[in-house]
Amino acid sequence: MVADPEMTPYIAAKHAVIGLTKSAGFDHAKEGIRVNALAPGLTETEMTQAWKDDPEKWAQMTGGNPMNTAAQPEDIADMVLFLCSDSAKFANAQTFTVDGGQTAH
Repeated sequence: MVADPEMTPYIAAKHAVIGLTKSAGFDHAKEGIRVNALAPGLTETEMTQAWKDDPEKWAQMTGGNPMNTAAQPEDIADMVLFLCSDSAKFANAQTFTVDGGQTAH
Protein backbone atom coordinates (compact mmCIF):
# COMPACT_ATOMS: atom_id res chain seq x y z
CA MET A 1 0.00 0.00 0.00
CA VAL A 2 3.01 2.26 0.45
CA ALA A 3 6.56 2.48 -0.84
CA ASP A 4 9.84 2.47 1.05
CA PRO A 5 13.25 3.61 -0.13
CA GLU A 6 15.58 1.09 -1.74
CA MET A 7 12.91 -1.62 -1.94
CA THR A 8 11.80 -1.18 -5.56
CA PRO A 9 11.50 -4.87 -6.57
CA TYR A 10 9.61 -5.77 -3.38
CA ILE A 11 7.26 -2.80 -3.66
CA ALA A 12 6.65 -3.47 -7.36
CA ALA A 13 5.71 -7.07 -6.57
CA LYS A 14 3.29 -5.98 -3.83
CA HIS A 15 1.61 -3.49 -6.15
CA ALA A 16 1.40 -6.14 -8.88
CA VAL A 17 -0.55 -8.40 -6.50
CA ILE A 18 -3.04 -5.58 -5.93
CA GLY A 19 -3.52 -5.17 -9.70
CA LEU A 20 -3.84 -8.92 -10.19
CA THR A 21 -6.44 -9.09 -7.42
CA LYS A 22 -8.55 -6.37 -9.05
CA SER A 23 -8.26 -7.89 -12.49
CA ALA A 24 -8.95 -11.48 -11.43
CA GLY A 25 -11.85 -10.38 -9.24
CA PHE A 26 -13.40 -8.57 -12.18
CA ASP A 27 -12.75 -11.42 -14.63
CA HIS A 28 -14.25 -14.15 -12.45
CA ALA A 29 -17.13 -12.35 -10.70
CA LYS A 30 -19.78 -13.72 -13.08
CA GLU A 31 -18.62 -17.23 -12.18
CA GLY A 32 -19.32 -16.53 -8.51
CA ILE A 33 -15.62 -16.42 -7.69
CA ARG A 34 -14.50 -13.60 -5.43
CA VAL A 35 -10.83 -12.60 -5.39
CA ASN A 36 -9.49 -10.47 -2.55
CA ALA A 37 -6.05 -9.82 -1.11
CA LEU A 38 -4.71 -9.09 2.35
CA ALA A 39 -2.07 -6.50 3.07
CA PRO A 40 -0.97 -7.33 6.60
CA GLY A 41 1.12 -4.98 8.64
CA LEU A 42 3.76 -5.93 11.14
CA THR A 43 2.82 -9.31 12.59
CA GLU A 44 4.48 -11.10 15.50
CA THR A 45 6.03 -14.22 13.99
CA GLU A 46 9.30 -16.12 14.21
CA MET A 47 10.60 -13.79 11.48
CA THR A 48 9.97 -10.68 13.61
CA GLN A 49 11.12 -12.17 16.93
CA ALA A 50 14.63 -10.69 16.64
CA TRP A 51 13.11 -7.21 16.32
CA LYS A 52 10.88 -7.85 19.33
CA ASP A 53 13.88 -9.00 21.37
CA ASP A 54 15.44 -5.56 20.82
CA PRO A 55 13.20 -3.05 22.68
CA GLU A 56 14.54 -0.06 20.74
CA LYS A 57 13.98 -1.74 17.37
CA TRP A 58 10.54 -3.00 18.41
CA ALA A 59 9.52 0.53 19.46
CA GLN A 60 10.69 1.78 16.08
CA MET A 61 8.80 -0.95 14.22
CA THR A 62 5.53 -0.46 16.11
CA GLY A 63 5.81 3.33 16.39
CA GLY A 64 4.29 3.95 12.94
CA ASN A 65 1.14 2.15 13.96
CA PRO A 66 -1.57 4.14 15.80
CA MET A 67 -2.15 1.08 18.01
CA ASN A 68 1.58 0.95 18.90
CA THR A 69 1.67 -2.81 18.57
CA ALA A 70 1.91 -5.60 16.05
CA ALA A 71 -0.75 -8.00 14.88
CA GLN A 72 -0.92 -11.55 16.11
CA PRO A 73 -1.15 -14.24 13.43
CA GLU A 74 -4.72 -14.86 14.59
CA ASP A 75 -5.63 -11.27 13.64
CA ILE A 76 -4.68 -11.98 10.05
CA ALA A 77 -6.40 -15.38 10.09
CA ASP A 78 -9.59 -13.78 11.40
CA MET A 79 -9.73 -11.50 8.36
CA VAL A 80 -9.25 -14.50 6.06
CA LEU A 81 -12.12 -16.29 7.81
CA PHE A 82 -14.31 -13.21 7.45
CA LEU A 83 -13.56 -12.95 3.73
CA CYS A 84 -14.39 -16.65 3.28
CA SER A 85 -17.71 -16.22 5.05
CA ASP A 86 -21.11 -15.22 3.72
CA SER A 87 -20.70 -11.98 5.66
CA ALA A 88 -18.26 -10.88 2.96
CA LYS A 89 -20.22 -12.22 -0.01
CA PHE A 90 -20.19 -8.83 -1.77
CA ALA A 91 -16.49 -8.13 -1.18
CA ASN A 92 -14.63 -8.66 -4.43
CA ALA A 93 -11.52 -7.36 -6.19
CA GLN A 94 -10.33 -5.55 -3.08
CA THR A 95 -7.21 -5.39 -0.98
CA PHE A 96 -7.85 -5.35 2.75
CA THR A 97 -5.21 -3.85 4.98
CA VAL A 98 -4.84 -5.43 8.40
CA ASP A 99 -2.25 -3.11 9.85
CA GLY A 100 -3.71 -1.43 12.91
CA GLY A 101 -4.17 1.79 10.94
CA GLN A 102 -0.55 2.22 9.89
CA THR A 103 -1.39 3.15 6.29
CA ALA A 104 -4.41 5.29 7.22
CA HIS A 105 -2.49 8.56 7.36
